[in-house]
Amino acid sequence: MRILLWHVHGSYTTSFVQGGHEYVVPVLPGRGPDGRGLARTYPWPAGVQEASPERLRELDVDVVVLQRPHELDLAQRWLGRRPGRDLPALFLEHNTPKGDVPNSRHPVADQPGLTIVHVTHFNRLFWDTGGSPTRVVEHGIVDPGHRFTGELARIAVAVNEPVRRGRVTGTDLLGRFAAAAPVDAFGIGAAGLPAHTGLPADRLGVFDDVTQRRLHAEFARRRVYAHLPRWTSLGLSLLEAMHLGMPVVALATTEAYEAVPPEAGVLSTDPDVLVAAARRFVADPDLARAYGDKARQTALDRYGLDRFLRDWNDVLSSAVA
Repeated sequence: MRILLWHVHGSYTTSFVQGGHEYVVPVLPGRGPDGRGLARTYPWPAGVQEASPERLRELDVDVVVLQRPHELDLAQRWLGRRPGRDLPALFLEHNTPKGDVPNSRHPVADQPGLTIVHVTHFNRLFWDTGGSPTRVVEHGIVDPGHRFTGELARIAVAVNEPVRRGRVTGTDLLGRFAAAAPVDAFGIGAAGLPAHTGLPADRLGVFDDVTQRRLHAEFARRRVYAHLPRWTSLGLSLLEAMHLGMPVVALATTEAYEAVPPEAGVLSTDPDVLVAAARRFVADPDLARAYGDKARQTALDRYGLDRFLRDWNDVLSSAVA
């Protein structure tokens, strides 16, 4: 099967393209948001190719996986076929709704021929998709292996664009955690955190836009992972930390409640509870390791790559049938 999709989310796409199909990602001069082409910081298999809009018309695409509403028009212009009408198509929704929750109307609701695929059951519950058929394919992770050492008595957090997104990413909570133990923040735009938060260098370390390989290596050296977004679908960094064998503390919002059982970490809507839990993990390496082992097993059982690819194969097969 030849599948067209845009390179929008690097971590997610890295898992998606492991399925043994042919995958085509658009590429444009300058490699902007609508044509990033092949990943440069994630390991992708040889079955992924990039193609310019001109070359796309020459390719016999079996199905297109859309991830942003304007890709409907891009696909029609670049392929010469309308997704959902002339070409089997799916719309992959990564995000929680915004605005008038829970009355948010999905932007492609009732679009003829489109099935909306959600990455969490929470998302399907909260999006109003009208009469559109929906499916859920829960996340799957390429297993980085059990790499936890916890040698550094520090807290790891993942934050993309933490200054611009602020409360969404839980940036305002970093100071509370830094009072319990030094925090290391990883993510695109993390370099702006020291000036934004006012935290000194000995309480806040910054790793801006690192490769996935380095992210995993650095995460695994920290004693605990803190997941602080208030409103996100289900951050893949949380699942990656669990796969690595890290104990986790997380805000009990959106899908995190389903992902982290009590034996794998601590969830609460009270940041003070999470700060206290992080302090305990930092102070007790054996406790951290025991919770981390449970976290890894949970992640393998529910968010393993094999299950993820089987679910996607079922959805893709139904789309082209």
